[in-house]
Amino acid sequence: MVTQEQRKRQLAREKFLRQQQRRTEARRKARLRNSVIASVLGVVVIGSLALYTTGVLKNDDKSDASSKASPSASAPSKAPDPCEKAAKGSVEKMSWKKEPALTIDKSAKYTMKLATTCGEIDIALKASAAPHTVNSFDFLAGKGYFDHTKCHRLTTNGIYVLQCGDPTGSGSGGPGYTIPDENLKDKSLKNNVYPAGTVAMANTGQKHTGGSQFFLVYQDSQLPPSYTPFGTVSSSGMKVLKKIAAAGESTGAGDGAPNATVVIDKATVTKS
Repeated sequence: MVTQEQRKRQLAREKFLRQQQRRTEARRKARLRNSVIASVLGVVVIGSLALYTTGVLKNDDKSDASSKASPSASAPSKAPDPCEKAAKGSVEKMSWKKEPALTIDKSAKYTMKLATTCGEIDIALKASAAPHTVNSFDFLAGKGYFDHTKCHRLTTNGIYVLQCGDPTGSGSGGPGYTIPDENLKDKSLKNNVYPAGTVAMANTGQKHTGGSQFFLVYQDSQLPPSYTPFGTVSSSGMKVLKKIAAAGESTGAGDGAPNATVVIDKATVTKS
């Protein structure tokens, strides 16, 4: 017999997939429209974008009931913003045509530090299990790609993640290239659950469509093993994630921009 909680998770996954499909179609139409404009003006305005949903997982939406909430419903009261003001600076617009050459040492240990407005989040990276992913993050962090970017999405219903890595803050930005899926049989993924502390890649729902967007799981979340797990958040970093989650998200429906001002002031990858 299906329990109410299982049904809730099923609805969340189904709704996320529908939302993801709508976003993918919207981006397809936008690319077509921009292509027409470019031909008229005689200039190339479209670079290759790693298109992957603002919903990190193919299942990270909420139930249908939450999506149909009345627009006249009163907005929920917001918790105080627990974070500081962002450091001075702006996002650099960067794009590359292809994945960077694999230069990391797969036998070495790598750590990524996210110095955010809400506190430092240290992540132990899985270089041997996800070399292409870790290599990409090493490359992008070294270029300052993540610096001054906002973590644009927080989900608090069905799945429990903070999503970051999009310089545009829209959920559709990327580095111009995609990387292959990796480590989908990681021993930490049991019964289609991404455990709290997991850091994994977002994608479009299709294979090998990861770019720069990633999500940090702050509470065990049931998802299909389709999102490359490439790191684990430290205990101190988990406290930061819990603080961000406690402030809630902007829509009141369980999926929206975080109420906390979550900005990555600086991302650094270190080899040890």
